[in-house]
Amino acid sequence: MLQPPGFYQCTLTTGLGTIVYYTAADPTISADPEVEATDWIDRRTPLVFLHGFGGGSSAYEWSLVYPAFAAQYRVLAPDLLGWGRSHHLTRSYQIQDYLTTITEFLEQLCPAGAVVLASSLTAGFVVRLAITRPELFKQLILVAPSGLADFDQPYKNFFAQLVSLPLVDRLVYGTLIATTTGIRSFLENRQFARASRVSQEMVDAYLASALQPNAEYSALSFVRGDLCFDLAPFMPQITVPTLVIWGRLAQFTPLELGQRLTDLNSRSIQPLVVIRGVGLTPQLELPAVMIGLITQQLATLK
Repeated sequence: MLQPPGFYQCTLTTGLGTIVYYTAADPTISADPEVEATDWIDRRTPLVFLHGFGGGSSAYEWSLVYPAFAAQYRVLAPDLLGWGRSHHLTRSYQIQDYLTTITEFLEQLCPAGAVVLASSLTAGFVVRLAITRPELFKQLILVAPSGLADFDQPYKNFFAQLVSLPLVDRLVYGTLIATTTGIRSFLENRQFARASRVSQEMVDAYLASALQPNAEYSALSFVRGDLCFDLAPFMPQITVPTLVIWGRLAQFTPLELGQRLTDLNSRSIQPLVVIRGVGLTPQLELPAVMIGLITQQLATLK
């Protein structure tokens, strides 16, 4: 949840609650941390960076990448509903909650369309939105998109069964997920390919998000599998130009899955780009490589 230098925090009201997002400060207005959706016009192409889900997720996931584009593009990086500094519902989350709030975010801040960069399950949601509302998207850059139940494979893991038990779910969250040890262990052993790339800043940022009041509701909904779906039937329907990037050593969503998903639509989806030696979030693990790939892709914008 750390804020890069030169960026400030704004808020946007949606039907389900307030979304906090980060954008580069404009010198003509006051950088008021409580500003409600800027009222000045920025005609640069919007780049919207959407983080994935997991204990302590937030816009920080893209914070080593998006500052590189602030000079040429209008960068917008939200904490999604239930994550980071955004509003936290006190109930289980459903897929429609994210389809609705992401749509409202784009409608209000990027009505003429945006380049949307998203990862993991959020990238799967974005695919669905790009099918139903293609006018909101100029281009998609997706990192390991998945519905986590793809090709009719059921979503199963030990934690999903554990947190389905009443009272046990919050105990697990408080003792195994939302702790310094829990977050560092997950980043080093499950999210990154190389543990040495995990910094204390990363751990601190994820922990700060995980400890927000009511943060357990979104995290537990994700771990239980409430948000999972089969992405495969949606991939052939994409008409928005799309680039898919995959870490070769990504866990949960192996490279084979990425190839199968991209092969479903050769008309709109470019050949899969694989980054060697990284895991699920190359935007954190090798941000310089991601900046280079994104820059190349943006050069194709018409």
